[in-house]
Amino acid sequence: MNQLPLVEELTPAPDVSSALRALRDLPGVILFDSARRGIPTGRYSFLAADPFHFEVLPNAAPASNDPLADLERRLSEYPVAAVAGLPPFQGGVAGMMSYELNRAWERIPGSRCDEFDLPSLAVGLYDWVIAWDHEQSRAWIISHGFPETDRARRTDRAANRLRLIRDRLSAEILCNRDMRQAPGDIRRLPVEQLSPQWQVPGLEGLLSNFSRDTYLRAVERAIEYIYAGDIFQVNLSQRLLYPAPGDPLELYLRLRECNPAPLAGYFAHDDWVVASASPERFVRVAGGEVETRPIKGTRRRRSGPEADLFTRDELRESDKDQAENVMIVDLLRNDLSRVCAAGTVRVPELCRVESYETVQHLVSEVRGKLQPGRTAWDLLRAVFPGGSITGAPKVRAMEIISELEPTARGPYCGSLFYIGYDGTADSSILIRTFTIRRGWIQCPVGGGIVAQSDPAAEYEETLVKAEGMLRALR
Repeated sequence: MNQLPLVEELTPAPDVSSALRALRDLPGVILFDSARRGIPTGRYSFLAADPFHFEVLPNAAPASNDPLADLERRLSEYPVAAVAGLPPFQGGVAGMMSYELNRAWERIPGSRCDEFDLPSLAVGLYDWVIAWDHEQSRAWIISHGFPETDRARRTDRAANRLRLIRDRLSAEILCNRDMRQAPGDIRRLPVEQLSPQWQVPGLEGLLSNFSRDTYLRAVERAIEYIYAGDIFQVNLSQRLLYPAPGDPLELYLRLRECNPAPLAGYFAHDDWVVASASPERFVRVAGGEVETRPIKGTRRRRSGPEADLFTRDELRESDKDQAENVMIVDLLRNDLSRVCAAGTVRVPELCRVESYETVQHLVSEVRGKLQPGRTAWDLLRAVFPGGSITGAPKVRAMEIISELEPTARGPYCGSLFYIGYDGTADSSILIRTFTIRRGWIQCPVGGGIVAQSDPAAEYEETLVKAEGMLRALR
């Protein structure tokens, strides 16, 4: 009898972008992409599609309803131990949580305008996955055969699914699904039906839901809230818009070349696409150990090694940026303590500088050990959305975000995540992210506002963060 799941190594390991092209037409295609390697979060990539169960939760989930309960129950029906020696995600739940899912657990006011009506939650149960270990330059197809539970039928399904994926990869099938055109140039929402928009420098046709002056006034209002004692910090973003191209996949492939990131990702469902170059881990769970890696503090990279080193030192020694980072570390220590055992929450790294294609960031690491009986699902409920993209205290910061930002965030500042059959989990925070629907690309960018913030400098920082994204659009 064949051992389940079925596992087949792909020799040589296929290129991630070629594999994505070969499988792009399958429903619910999702990629967790370590496009930038050589750093702790950049070792594995995972590609899956055609889930055997899919759930979509429209925006405005009722506060009394737990949107994760049904998914948690369904995943528990397929308890499977991980295959030793393979990458950590071997199938299970994968998908996207939008920022507005925060209203499922907290009474946060809704956004004034939501022209793109993206779901709060879109998640599938995946019975096969292609898994890459970039450190070893190896890749495998892992196929479980779910939702079948009869041993013989499950084995047949697992074998058929594995063969389908292998054949597609070997034939390098590139399919002409409607997604090659939508949502780029079909039924583009007229500008008149958008919230008020302003031109933004840097790219012809680029729009924002803030003018420079209105963004500065929003920052000033946030600082007033800080001095009034409402908050210590709040993340304020502006949403950039640009007419969508005909092929979202090719846009993503340009993005991963222009702005490679260790927690990049691609997720396509129905008539929308999320294409992310995120550098930030939200939460990871492995063997009951929890890790989160908040980013706070940014500088534009400079040409020339000496100038770049100067920028690095400037960021490391900045009192303002360190204060931002430490505030969020404290918030996350508190969040993790809700589900982690007493005395296990610790900070192995504080304010380390990490370099990316266009920027340098201050990154910290917070770890803990889950309490007995607690799972990754409990962790997500306790910490979503991430503190680095909300503020401190978190609930009041989210209320102020709803007041000051004129439009819904959608997937931006939400999470692309997976939870495997064995309970292993990982997730990114969806920053440096394109969301494509109704003929437009959304590309929000933001930053943490503290008492020392200079409104004009905060506005410029958002454009610095956008630079790597705009390269892909150009």
